[in-house]
Amino acid sequence: MTIVKEEARKLIDKLPKTATWDDIMYEFYVKQKISKGLAELKAGKVVSHKEAKKRLLSK
Repeated sequence: MTIVKEEARKLIDKLPKTATWDDIMYEFYVKQKISKGLAELKAGKVVSHKEAKKRLLSK
């Protein structure tokens, strides 16, 4: 079984028995976003807080 499938099963198993499809999809979405963010951090694709603030305030 692939790593993604294993992680999906673990994630679903941690949810309460009353979880809905929306709950499951939300958990998958959050997991995906966190994984992507961590990969970008590892690849050095980051912006400092100071730079982010500068960019936001310049718009």
